[in-house]
Amino acid sequence: MIAIIDYGMGNLHSVSKAVERLGVEAKVTSDEREIMSSEGAILPGVGAFGDAMDNLRQTGLHDAVLHYAATGKPLLGICLGMQLLFTESEEHGSHKGLNLLPGSVVRFRGDYKVPHMGWNRLEFRQASPLFAEAEQGHVYFVHSYHVKPERASDLLATTDYHQQVTAIVGRGNVFGMQFHPEKSGALGIKLLGNFLRITEHTSIEAGNA
Repeated sequence: MIAIIDYGMGNLHSVSKAVERLGVEAKVTSDEREIMSSEGAILPGVGAFGDAMDNLRQTGLHDAVLHYAATGKPLLGICLGMQLLFTESEEHGSHKGLNLLPGSVVRFRGDYKVPHMGWNRLEFRQASPLFAEAEQGHVYFVHSYHVKPERASDLLATTDYHQQVTAIVGRGNVFGMQFHPEKSGALGIKLLGNFLRITEHTSIEAGNA
């Protein structure tokens, strides 16, 4: 079972349906016991960084996400959920994130349209199980802030929007996608499916331990 973490800010239904279309049980939940018992967890998100962190703390899910990541089972942040994985954000002030990956979230700055909205091409930067049998192509973005990871090794894919923009991150069992895979056609579903295969492999390994 894949836990879709419900902290009051996210495309819960669309992500859940996308997982189920791939043949995997999904459960939208705010119950820490259900999250901890899942084979994989997805942290979606739409809205402001500070509000999301407040919701996580108020619901008790802040610590639940950290505890889940510490188990070694796969965790995927989507859109705002990816940004929450990082150390801090400057969105509407200064806010601390989950700090599972070091780096900061900053606003797009320049003489161009913000938010970044629409289809942009992914460029894979290094090997990852997320990219198994996947080809570089276009996915759907909607965001006004972007991530600057501190470690180059955490940067798995980028896109070009007047600069190199972080699109996919990952280290160990923690992954993030700035775009919406559930709204990104065949490539988005392929990447989401590869994440689900990672959860299955991790579950098998745990069972054999």
